[in-house]
Amino acid sequence: MSRVKTLQALFKRYRRPGDIVFAWVILIIAIALLSQIWAQTAYRSGTPLFAQPRFWPAVSLIGMAGFAAFHLLGSALSDRLEGRWREVILWLSSLEYAGWFIVYAMVVPILGYLPTTVIFAVSLAIRVGYRSRFTLLSAGAAALVIVVLFKSLLQVRLPAGQIYQYLPDGLRQFMLTYF
Repeated sequence: MSRVKTLQALFKRYRRPGDIVFAWVILIIAIALLSQIWAQTAYRSGTPLFAQPRFWPAVSLIGMAGFAAFHLLGSALSDRLEGRWREVILWLSSLEYAGWFIVYAMVVPILGYLPTTVIFAVSLAIRVGYRSRFTLLSAGAAALVIVVLFKSLLQVRLPAGQIYQYLPDGLRQFMLTYF
């Protein structure tokens, strides 16, 4: 009989620090997106309701707003847990890596794919706490393998670095083609 649960046990809510902040943020985002549905989507006369360009986005945003409102209600009615702002700061700290990626994407056209990838791989290894020579060399080697794989074998077209213009002719053509 231990496998049988009551309905109340099935729907027991387990709060986490930061629940109410998360609920507010998602509700605000959902309402903001829903407010733009008429401006960002089109209506086509003569098209069935389910085939309208705004129908499914509207359904998903209404669902998102509704569930966020329920989450907010549940969070507001639950006992308050300590550690809410520590949790929020942890979430915000993860945005640092989005910043690293944005800077990486801005630097690639200037330095080129190879140097930028090696520099950022080693820099990120240092950032997360790896300091041994072997680990940093491994990060650089992995970056080199990634560049060779993408540029040479998969022939992915990536922007050449402006810095390549200052290389001697033969080396410049080699770097533009393979790195």
